[in-house]
Amino acid sequence: MKTYPMRATYLLSSILFAAICATSCGTSSTGASGSADGGGGDGGTTGTDGANADGASSSDAHLDLDGTIGGNRPVVVHVPPGYVAGVAAPLVIMLHGYSATAAIEESYLKFTAQSDARGFLYATPEGLIDTAGKHYWNATDACCDFNASMVDDSTYLSNLIKQIEAHYTVDPKRVFFIGHSNGAFMSYRMACDHADQIAAVASLAGAMPSNMAMCAPTQAVSIVEIHGTSDATIVYGGGMIGTHGYPSATTTVSDWVTLDGCAAAADTSAPALDLESTIAGNETAVTKYAAGCRAGGHAELWTINGGGHIPALSSTFTTAVIDFLYAHPKP
Repeated sequence: MKTYPMRATYLLSSILFAAICATSCGTSSTGASGSADGGGGDGGTTGTDGANADGASSSDAHLDLDGTIGGNRPVVVHVPPGYVAGVAAPLVIMLHGYSATAAIEESYLKFTAQSDARGFLYATPEGLIDTAGKHYWNATDACCDFNASMVDDSTYLSNLIKQIEAHYTVDPKRVFFIGHSNGAFMSYRMACDHADQIAAVASLAGAMPSNMAMCAPTQAVSIVEIHGTSDATIVYGGGMIGTHGYPSATTTVSDWVTLDGCAAAADTSAPALDLESTIAGNETAVTKYAAGCRAGGHAELWTINGGGHIPALSSTFTTAVIDFLYAHPKP
C-alpha cells in the first residue's frame, strides 16, 4: 500500500488541478454555467441542509433554461432542450475532485453534451473551500476533509436531490452520481448513506472507506469503478493519505459485490473498452458481477491498463458511462 505523508495531501490538489487545466483551462467549456467557487463563504462551518428552497433563482420557473438552486451553496442544474415538465427525466449529479471546481471538472469530463442528447437533468455542485483554498468533499477519513471541518456533505447532497425533485420532474428510479477522485469517494459515500435515493454510481479514480462498517446501504446500488493501473494519486492497489488508508480498486468493487449480495464469480467475457485516447487499442478490461445480486444491485470494474489519475478520455468515455447508468435504474 502506497503512503502519502500529510504534507502530500495538498499535492493531490496541485496534481489534479494542473493536469485538468493542461487540457481544459482556457478553452471553451460545454459545462454548467455559473460561479466556479460556489462553495465559498461557509467553508469552515458544518451544515446539514445547505440546499434550501429559498436559494432558487427566477430562472427556475423557465424549465427550458438552466436554473441555479442550492441556497447558500448555489448549484447549477443544466436542463436539456427536450425536457418536458411532468415527464420524468433521469438526474445525474457530478462531483468534482479535490481542488477542482464543477466548471473545471465538467470541462474535462464533458457530460453536458450527453445531457442534451439523452435528456437527463445534470447538476454540478461545488464542495466547500478549505484553509488551503481548495474545494473538497468530506467523504471518508482518507479524503478529503483535511481541516477536520466535519461538514455534513452527505446530508447536503441528499437534500439537494430533494430540492431538485421539487423544481423539476425527476424519475426517482434514475438518480445517478458520477464522481472523480475526491468526488468519487463522495459518490460512494452517498450510495452508502442514501441508497434509497440513488440507483447507480460511476466512480473515476475513487475508493470506498477502508472500514466497511462505515457503509450500510439500505438498498442495493449499482456501481462501476473506473481506475487506471498507473494512477499515482489514488493508487489502483490501494494506499494511504496521511494516516488514513483507502482500499484498492478491486477491493472497492468486491465490497459492493458483498453489499449488493452478488455472487463472487467474476464475468470477464465483455469486450474491452477504449476509454483512454493516448493508449493504443481497447485498453480497458471489463469485469462484471451480476449473478445473484439483490434487485438493483450490480458491480463492475473497468481497469484502464496504463491509465493515470486523470486519463486522456476518449470520445467514447461519456457514452459508456451513461450507458452503464441508464442500464441500472432502481427496480
